[in-house]
Amino acid sequence: MITKDDLGDLGGAEVYDNTGDRIGTVGQIYLDPHDGDPLWVTVRTGSLAFQESFVPLHGAHLSAGRLTVAVDQARIRQAPLLDTDGPLEPDDAERLTDHYGLTSDFDSSSESVPGDDAMTRSEERLVAGTRREAVTKVRLRKYLVTEERQVTVPVTREEVRLERIPVTDSEDDDQASTGPDTPVTLHAERPIVTTEKIPVERVSLSKQTVRDEELVTGTVRKEKIDYEGPEE
Repeated sequence: MITKDDLGDLGGAEVYDNTGDRIGTVGQIYLDPHDGDPLWVTVRTGSLAFQESFVPLHGAHLSAGRLTVAVDQARIRQAPLLDTDGPLEPDDAERLTDHYGLTSDFDSSSESVPGDDAMTRSEERLVAGTRREAVTKVRLRKYLVTEERQVTVPVTREEVRLERIPVTDSEDDDQASTGPDTPVTLHAERPIVTTEKIPVERVSLSKQTVRDEELVTGTVRKEKIDYEGPEE
């Protein structure tokens, strides 16, 4: 429950509906004439923050400058547009009570803070945030690269070598009766080059968040209050 002890934190608080959507900021505060507790607030909901809608504080709670009300944004935007410069008249309070479906025992009569002899001056402020969006896509793709490589292969070959062995007279007679020379076949190894495909490493993509800061500039407007009346 929001009481008069919360008035200091209530002014200018960020307002969120019962679904967690941001609506705007608190403008005027209207008090219960009996105990002085806040009963209604106006919320600036327009794109220029000068359109104000009445919102009940029944069922609302305030924490760390954030006011969460018990109604949704659509109901607030459809609320009757009433004059916010003075106290909330009984007829207007009844219209609001009916619009928001409040119970009959809800005391909707209130008075504004500050009174008729004062005005609330408002000004816009920059509210910066971020939104997440896709900027590019990456993917893994394999392609072949042809390279020249050299390897040393050991090879062998056969060569002919003459061996002279002395013989006896009887062996000489036997050799003399032999036939023509017998040919000898020589062998040699030749390099044979083939390739084989083997896995060497595994490559994957990973994402990391890099934090940076950007300076943004915007235009804001602020209200000024002048005195109009006869000069003294």
